[in-house]
Amino acid sequence: MTTALLIDFGSTFTKLRAVDLEKGEIIGAGQGPSTVASDITGGLTKALSDLEGRIGPLPDFKHRLACSSAAGGLGMVTVGLVKELTAEAAKQAALGAGAKLTGTFSYGLTQGDIAEVEALAPDIILLAGGTDGGNSNVILENAEKLAAASVTCPVIVAGNREAADEAAGLLEAAGKPVTVTENVMPEFGTLNVEPARDAIRQVFIERIVHAKGIDRAAEMFDAVLMPTPAAVLEGARLLSEGLGNTPGLGALVVIDVGGATTDVHSVATGEPTAEGVIPHGLPEPHLKRTVEGDLGMRINAPAIAEAVGMDTLAEATGLDVDGARKILDEITTAVDSLPKTAAQKRFDQALAEAAVGIAVARHAGTVSIVQT
Repeated sequence: MTTALLIDFGSTFTKLRAVDLEKGEIIGAGQGPSTVASDITGGLTKALSDLEGRIGPLPDFKHRLACSSAAGGLGMVTVGLVKELTAEAAKQAALGAGAKLTGTFSYGLTQGDIAEVEALAPDIILLAGGTDGGNSNVILENAEKLAAASVTCPVIVAGNREAADEAAGLLEAAGKPVTVTENVMPEFGTLNVEPARDAIRQVFIERIVHAKGIDRAAEMFDAVLMPTPAAVLEGARLLSEGLGNTPGLGALVVIDVGGATTDVHSVATGEPTAEGVIPHGLPEPHLKRTVEGDLGMRINAPAIAEAVGMDTLAEATGLDVDGARKILDEITTAVDSLPKTAAQKRFDQALAEAAVGIAVARHAGTVSIVQT
């Protein structure tokens, strides 16, 4: 039997899957609480022990491949020109690459904006702005201001191609690590996010894996291939489009309800289905991901409860409000806890349903009635 070990270093749990590559079947699963803050090998060792307890002696894995959202994920700041255009395109590139968007800025950066960027301390900055042959002043001015800022993270330049090299030069002269890639919006209303997504993933592999301490367990696996959300989006694409002689499922939505966030991934045209609806702004990307940072089953469970109301969660759990609040308090106190009692399982189910309902509605966008 030829097997592979697949590892997900999560924010709350390190999860494993053992796969029989010849049959294309999962032969076992294991997990352990993540230990990113101290030594990541601790959580991985516990997860391997859990897997061994379920399937017996571990095989000699041909591949040991990992993805990661550990240590809170990939914190990213995007800077664009017009909020609804290049700034939005940069946002779509960041989310599709698996980043957790911590700040978005448009037009010329002010001193207040720079101070906010410094306070956010992002892992990566994506600098965009201007269509090819369009406005070049703003991206150059923003590059100059970022060069003078105290941030030391890598910067990906994905704006007006005529200004990209000069912008990169300003940043490099200040000692910032820089990657130049294609414009996220080369023409007005045209998205080109894949090159920027690829650049973000490459920076993640080269730099962020080390910064997060994940390479401390390097001897226990072969490679970290990408951020976990990017892996989920790629998995959704494969499910939708198929591979080789295996047909896909067509348009679909994949939802990842995590301990800290709820991520929604869709593979679809994004066109309105109701008659008479006119799309506004940039076209929807065929591969789309949104991250709801306030919706999480553990770290952000209180935020879900606030959004839907404790009475709603209590009714779904079959308890009074005090009983439901007690379970919520237990979760808040121990974010690595798993449900044991029937009531705790029903409460988790109610949390998940609430998170999914809110996250999918946000992902889909809004419809508003306007006079014409």
